[in-house]
Amino acid sequence: MKILVSVDIEGVAGVTHVEQCRTGNPEYERARAWMTAEANAAVLGAFDGGADEVIVNDSHGGFRNLLPDGMDPRARMVTGKPRYLGMMSGVEGCDAVFLVGYHAGAGRPGVLAHTISSFAFHRVSVNGQELNEAGLYGALAAEHGVPVALMCGDDAFIADTRSRFPGALTVETKQSQGRATCVTLTPAQSVQAIRSAAAQAMAGVASLRSVPLPGSRYRCELVAQDPGLADLFCQWPALERIDGTTVAFEAPSMESLIRMLNCLSAMSFMLH
Repeated sequence: MKILVSVDIEGVAGVTHVEQCRTGNPEYERARAWMTAEANAAVLGAFDGGADEVIVNDSHGGFRNLLPDGMDPRARMVTGKPRYLGMMSGVEGCDAVFLVGYHAGAGRPGVLAHTISSFAFHRVSVNGQELNEAGLYGALAAEHGVPVALMCGDDAFIADTRSRFPGALTVETKQSQGRATCVTLTPAQSVQAIRSAAAQAMAGVASLRSVPLPGSRYRCELVAQDPGLADLFCQWPALERIDGTTVAFEAPSMESLIRMLNCLSAMSFMLH
């Protein structure tokens, strides 16, 4: 059985401030070690539960955060960017996906909540459904027939996402009390809980089914953080301007849609 572990940082236990998520800060070096430990806990749990192969996708920022020497030597890692499948790179041929260190979506309550770009995007909706990163990338995994089996992050993330993946187990690493405030497990407690849940999730993988978004074509409505960003995004001829901050585009697949969102996120650095 083959498992993909997709790992972000904002949902990791102990992480509560943006400085912990950005390179160049002493606090980031501690946070990336906690991120690595939670990723490795999911790996160990997957192997405990009978996995034959585990791939770990570094899914935060520049995708170069995890410390390879902190990972179980049986795992393989996907690191660096750009990548067509982004946070789901490595999903092809997998039996399930584990989401570790994930967070709530843009415009929602939750620790460091955002969707793809905290600078550029205020809200992302697909075919009328507001989606966070887990919703977007879980739908991409579903295009490959791969279900989400485990979700780890803060309580706001779990509350926002549970209905999208009803068969997935959850680990609450912290309780949000604001964007930069939380009551958190210690890293050791979180690691123990994730390893146990990952092993337990393996037992249910065979009965899970992937949950694609309905429809054969997808319309994305993207609310930018300000009109200047919407001006920039509409330099791309495929985009339609809806109002001062809202743009829209259509895509034939979730892969195409997410690739467009990642391109727009990269464009936004012109105004950062």
